[in-house]
Amino acid sequence: MTHSVENRFIAIISAALLILVAPLFTLFLALSSRQAAESLHEHVAILTAVNAQALAKPLWDLDLKSIRQITGTLLNETGIRVVQVKDTLGTLDITESSVRDASEPLERTTLDVVYRSTETTQQKVGTLVIHYRSFGLFSALSRMELAFISIFTLAVLTVFTAAVIGNRIMVMRPLLRLTAAIEATRRLGSRHHVDWHTTDEMGRLAQSFNEMQIQLEREEYELKQAHRQTRETYNLTPAMLFSLNDQDLIWAVSDYWLLATGYARGEVLRQPFVDLIFPEDRARYVARKQQKRSIVGVCDVTVRFRCADGNLIDVLILETALKSAGTDLPASLSVMTDVTELKQSESRNHRQAISDHLTGLLNRQGFEAVLDEQIAAADASGTHLACLFVDLDRFKSINDTLGHAAGDAVLSQFVGRIRPLTNENDAAARLGGDEFALLITGADAEARASDVAQKIVDLFDKPFRAAGTGVKLSASIGLAFYPRHAGSAAELLQRSDMAMYARKRDGRNGANVYDESILDRARQRAEIESDIEAAITASWFEAHFQPIVRVGDETILGFEALLRLRHPRKGLLSPAAIVDVAEETGSISEIGNLILEDALVNLARVSRLPGMDDTYVAVNFSPLQFDAGLPTRLAAMTARYRIQPRRLVLEITEAVLMHDNPEIRTILDQLHAFGCRIALDDFGTGYSSLSYLSRFPVDIVKIDQSFVRTIGSGAKDVERRNRMLVEGISAISHKMNCTVVAEGVETEGQYDLLKTIGIDCAQGYLFSRPLAIGDLLSQLDARRNLLETRAG
Repeated sequence: MTHSVENRFIAIISAALLILVAPLFTLFLALSSRQAAESLHEHVAILTAVNAQALAKPLWDLDLKSIRQITGTLLNETGIRVVQVKDTLGTLDITESSVRDASEPLERTTLDVVYRSTETTQQKVGTLVIHYRSFGLFSALSRMELAFISIFTLAVLTVFTAAVIGNRIMVMRPLLRLTAAIEATRRLGSRHHVDWHTTDEMGRLAQSFNEMQIQLEREEYELKQAHRQTRETYNLTPAMLFSLNDQDLIWAVSDYWLLATGYARGEVLRQPFVDLIFPEDRARYVARKQQKRSIVGVCDVTVRFRCADGNLIDVLILETALKSAGTDLPASLSVMTDVTELKQSESRNHRQAISDHLTGLLNRQGFEAVLDEQIAAADASGTHLACLFVDLDRFKSINDTLGHAAGDAVLSQFVGRIRPLTNENDAAARLGGDEFALLITGADAEARASDVAQKIVDLFDKPFRAAGTGVKLSASIGLAFYPRHAGSAAELLQRSDMAMYARKRDGRNGANVYDESILDRARQRAEIESDIEAAITASWFEAHFQPIVRVGDETILGFEALLRLRHPRKGLLSPAAIVDVAEETGSISEIGNLILEDALVNLARVSRLPGMDDTYVAVNFSPLQFDAGLPTRLAAMTARYRIQPRRLVLEITEAVLMHDNPEIRTILDQLHAFGCRIALDDFGTGYSSLSYLSRFPVDIVKIDQSFVRTIGSGAKDVERRNRMLVEGISAISHKMNCTVVAEGVETEGQYDLLKTIGIDCAQGYLFSRPLAIGDLLSQLDARRNLLETRAG
């Protein structure tokens, strides 16, 4: 740096002199030289002219002495070096010279010597040639000028030398000290100061440098302290900390990390961290950089880590990218947490979450997950799958009669019987309650599934043991195959379920394979559900009335309100399918309430006709309608439409009474006490129906139409038995003070026989079909007119 700065300074000063002083000095010399040259030329020209005239006579006379005197005189003049005189005849050639240096540049001037013999005659007699010196830049200078130039040059050199010396003293010396301080700081590490105290710029520079050194020394101390604290924090934190560089090499590890993993610091530093991870998890660890990081720049990955002793532990690694990334700096800071116990706990919880606690089989969630996996494997291998949906028939009765403990024992026994039917690649699950599913895999899945289904059916030949007694059950099984019947796990399970329900509808105790007709029926059912939902919302349900007449005079005593759905596009729909679907979906309760209100409205309209003010309406009630608020609602509705409670008959079936529910018994007692009458519908078709007459407040017994239709059918034996049943029901009902109504009367023969038996009332197509309220009012009006005509 010394030579560089000083040399540059000298170069600058020299350049300044060359640029400014040298051109001026050269110009001065040029002007001086030119002036001197012009003065000499003029002087020589005058001397030449004068001496040429003086030489005319001596040359004419060939006077050598005079000629030499003239040439000598000329040669003594300043600047003239050579004088030569020649005559025209060539006989005379005199040359005088004072040249001491042959290389001296000379200029020449020539003039003819003319002799005038007379006033008018001139004659050339010779030639005068003079050689005089040529002036250079310095040759024309006088002594005074040379002295001035010398003084000027000395002054310039003095200034130049003073500048160089001043630069070295005032600039170079503090710079050298500053350089020495910086170099000492670099080599020795300590903060050296510059010993220079002046008030000029260099002094301020030295002062600033010293202050900077003091500040850096303080910051360096603080930095060392912070580094020491950071290192202590890094190593003393009870967590497995490690840092990686931008190449994922281990840059640093904490003491706790070494303690937990068993490694020594020297054997892991600068080693790829991925080498310590279980090979199967390395790809997932490498791919962590591609995952989306959190707002604070943290990514996480769970892998298996190999400790120094070879043991594998599950670790959760939280990695944070550092902004000071570089080859010699850590690119990330990671916290490694041992989650082995947590993973084991999660595994146990997962097994519990996908397992049925009673049977140990998979539950629905676990079975659906296995279905997804097996479908993917089947797609890859080109094999088929079979799903069996198994539902135990009449299982609910075991829980109701023997208790849930007995039901659980039966389920456990059933699972024990089906386990040997599956292999290790199959799966079995309890989907809920008494519903089970089996997944059959392999190239022969369909054939094996059919065989397993038959074996399951055969299993039920042997009774189950529960509560110390034998229990006889059966199973309805639905089969669906992938990919023939379904394209996904959900579809496969759904369609095996649909096949199972088809088996139940077809008589239970067997297996059905899914086909498109089952799907068609399911679509019809879904369409009916949709129609029911729309009908409830848009009030499409209507209560059609069918008259109930007194046997003998055919006087109308009341009406049965029958459910009808008037679809705006499909017209009047059959109630049978609607009731079945509504009872399964639970919407029958809401539908029943709508029909009840419409029936009371229609009864109020009928009551305005003459002779109809005491008729009643019988409304069918579903078991789902019997809630604690039913008596209050009926009281409000009868009051709203001004219907006396005795004119409302609640028709119930055996399903309402068979479980002898105390709540239902209480509601029936409240309604009967309120004044409503109770009718037992479809009497004679259920189990132990006669006992209901004594246990419940029944006012009307309706004989099922299946008994009435056989009367007069021509089958003598069946007709005889059914007549005896009708007579027995009538007799017993009358003994219990119940009114007897026969349903399904369609012929005069049936009607006559019922009169003979002593039936109280009849209902059927013989008297009228169920009619909408408008049609019924028209028919009743026509009937009244006919009776008035006959009376008249």
